[in-house]
Amino acid sequence: MDLLANLNEAQRAAVSAPAGALLVVAGPGSGKTRVLTHRIAYLIREMRVSPWHIMAVTFTNKAAREMEHRIEQLLDGRPQGLNMGTFHAICARLLRREVDTLTHYQRDFVIFDTADQLQVIKQALAELNLDDKKFPPNKMLNGISNAKNDLITPAEYVATNYTGAAVQRVYERYQMTLRVNNAMDFDDLMMNVVLLFDEQPEVMARYQERYHHVLVDEFQDTNATQYRLLRQLTGDHNSIFAVGDSDQSIYKWRGADYRNIQNFYRDYPASRTILLEQNYRSTQVILDAAIEVIRHNRDHIPKKLFTERPGGTKISLREAYNESDEAATIVDTIESLMLKNRNGNDFAVMYRTNAQSRAIEEAFVQAGLPYRLVGATQFYQRREVKDIIAYLRLIHNPLDAVSFNRVLNVPTRGIGQQTQAQFNAWAAAGGRQPAEALLRLATDPDAQHPFTGRAYKALYQFGSLYAAWRTLSERVSVGELLDAVLEQINYRAYLEDGTEEGEDRWANVMELRGVAGVDSQMALGDFLQQVSLVAETDNLDSEAQATTLLTLHAAKGLEFPVVFITGLEEGLLPHSRSMDDEDELAEERRLFYVGLTRAKDAIYLSHAFRRTSWGDSSVAVPSRFLSDLPDALVDGQRPGNRRRESIDRMSTWGDKPRTSGGRPTSPSTSSGDRRPPVTNNVWGNSSGRPAQDERRLPPPNTAGDPPRRERPVSARYKTGQKVRHAKFGDGTVIETKVTGSDEEVVVAFPGLGIKRLAASIAALEIIE
Repeated sequence: MDLLANLNEAQRAAVSAPAGALLVVAGPGSGKTRVLTHRIAYLIREMRVSPWHIMAVTFTNKAAREMEHRIEQLLDGRPQGLNMGTFHAICARLLRREVDTLTHYQRDFVIFDTADQLQVIKQALAELNLDDKKFPPNKMLNGISNAKNDLITPAEYVATNYTGAAVQRVYERYQMTLRVNNAMDFDDLMMNVVLLFDEQPEVMARYQERYHHVLVDEFQDTNATQYRLLRQLTGDHNSIFAVGDSDQSIYKWRGADYRNIQNFYRDYPASRTILLEQNYRSTQVILDAAIEVIRHNRDHIPKKLFTERPGGTKISLREAYNESDEAATIVDTIESLMLKNRNGNDFAVMYRTNAQSRAIEEAFVQAGLPYRLVGATQFYQRREVKDIIAYLRLIHNPLDAVSFNRVLNVPTRGIGQQTQAQFNAWAAAGGRQPAEALLRLATDPDAQHPFTGRAYKALYQFGSLYAAWRTLSERVSVGELLDAVLEQINYRAYLEDGTEEGEDRWANVMELRGVAGVDSQMALGDFLQQVSLVAETDNLDSEAQATTLLTLHAAKGLEFPVVFITGLEEGLLPHSRSMDDEDELAEERRLFYVGLTRAKDAIYLSHAFRRTSWGDSSVAVPSRFLSDLPDALVDGQRPGNRRRESIDRMSTWGDKPRTSGGRPTSPSTSSGDRRPPVTNNVWGNSSGRPAQDERRLPPPNTAGDPPRRERPVSARYKTGQKVRHAKFGDGTVIETKVTGSDEEVVVAFPGLGIKRLAASIAALEIIE
């Protein structure tokens, strides 16, 4: 077999390159795995390199297995001695081999998983007398992991704030406990190899002599420790074959540093660079749009992506009224395309945050279309969502022992397993379900019970809350009841542990709050029934003909004929956490770029006029990334003049439409038209049915005219300014304009999203 046959010119140059440092900048869909596997086969067959002298490193076991399979096909069998695998697997094997040279470990060391790590963290917090509510274990573990990814040992860790000081103390105790248990965590596997090589150069020299060629996949996703390890292994021979693309670096939150590509040029000054620019996946329209988006990033390596599929369908852009309309229209479009011989597997719906999947899942359920959820638990099966639903079920039905046992000690209220078992036994002895017994304990002073001290106090306090919620449920809406429960159990503090995962979990709870607030007249029982019916989506067919739902992060490495990217709004994409950090904002742009380049044939982009976020429905601002798309490549009405007209009609202290003559004025229609805003590009509406906006949505909100104010001479605030709000905290101004008789300021508040405020009422303090 000719290993260079069927490769394009750039691929052949990379595969047949002489030994030395080579950076292969692989654009999306350019065949990087093909180049890597052919390079390994070429080294073995054509350059007569022993497999024993080759190391190939990747990031996932799936990628490693795929590469092994392809190499076996190219060489008619598995090459003996080839060291291929993930960073973690390769380092674990090396440490086992060199364990006698390690100072603190024995040969049979174990590897702790996340659950084990958290248990050690909790033990360390207890030993240090640190409050695990003030210093959540997940937050401490995240800080330790970040330090290890940056190759910082406990002795080198420098705290810059109070939380950092706690991380420093916990880190030291955590590592000591691991060593006592003869254990390492996943980050230790890499860091300990680097430290071993630093401390014992003769050991490092042996591996430099063994591995004449080091190949690494997804180079842009390496962290500081991984990069240092690669530098150590290549030594003086500098024979490293790195394949990556800084434009596809989207994992900064877990330690990846795209700047390692810049470091590569610095540390390997004699290196060569080969660009893989021919795309084998997408149409030229999709590639041109993606290039226009990513070229705005400061550290972008210019590439001219091209394909043998010239032209292509324009990118469809639509503004929906809200998230429900957005989801329903996606489903309608998929149904329409399936009538044109598309397969259900052809579609992927992508979004920035897991919480966005709720509306999309419900639309699929209502339409009876199967779907598969990638990289996340279905919305109503997520732990935090099930917790809160269990509270509501228990309030509605005191006979529900399953919900009672789920929430009795969530969040932790000092009711241990022994007390819970004793309580259930006491309830059963009295012929009552646990919640009934709890009500009696809290409301009947004559109740005979065996509980004393802390156990009685915890049960009594929870029972008192439960009795109050039962009474409250009879006179307030489901949304208001949910607000009371969340506040009184302090559930937000329980979830938010300083990690992105904690914030995402709270966002899921707020998404549920938004569902509860849709119909203020709905009874609690009806709401729970509605939720139960949707939750049954677990049983949907996940095999053939199923559309894939996934986050943009989970989409990396995948491809689909038709891609929908939803929620293209400021605060979602780009995410609100990125607003005041240039590097974070650049990564959000890369995330959008990755989403665009997953598509083979067609892309549908959408944003909502209104979106419910954190339980509050407000007018959304279209993503800045949409303005980067050339008009010639887009089919649909662009946000711009129409958005400005919408803002001009809004109330100066909020986002409710102004009224005219007692009738509501929709932000995008005439004063007599009560329909939600629609565009000319309503996907999939080929059946002759009314558009989604007309047949599924309620009329816009109504509000009275605001009081007249004196018009300010000029705008006080400006884009990029840091401001402080008494309720929302610190934020960044992303848009401001004088409108009507006031100044309208759009502010991104980290963790809270986008808020549109009237300057005369918001009393924003300029802090920078």
